[in-house]
Amino acid sequence: MKPSIVNLLNSVCLIIMGTWAYFDVNSPTALIPAFFGILLLMCHFGLKKENKLIAHIAVGLTFLILIALVGMRLPKSLDTGGIGLYRVIAMIITSSFSMLVFIKSFINARKKQD
Repeated sequence: MKPSIVNLLNSVCLIIMGTWAYFDVNSPTALIPAFFGILLLMCHFGLKKENKLIAHIAVGLTFLILIALVGMRLPKSLDTGGIGLYRVIAMIITSSFSMLVFIKSFINARKKQD
C-alpha cells in the first residue's frame, strides 16, 4: 500500500475515534487523537506527491500519537474496559500499520538511491 493511502486511513480513524470518544466521555483530552488526525490529513497531498519533508512530518506525528496511545491511553483503557478500549485498539492498529508502511517506504526510497 502507498503511504498516502495508509496515512489517509489512519487520519480518518483518529478523527472518527477521537470525536466519538469526546462525545462519549465529554472530555476535551479525547480530542487529541482527532487533532493529530487533522494534522495527518493535511499531510495527505504532500505524501501523494512524495514530498520528503511532509513524509517526515507525518512520520513524526504518527510516532507521537502512537507513543501517547500505547504509553498513556492504553493502560487506562485496559483498567476501565468497555468500548473505549476498542477505540484505542483501533487507533493503535492503524497508527502502527501506518508506521510500518512509512518505514518500508523509506527503506525502498533509500535502496533506489544506491
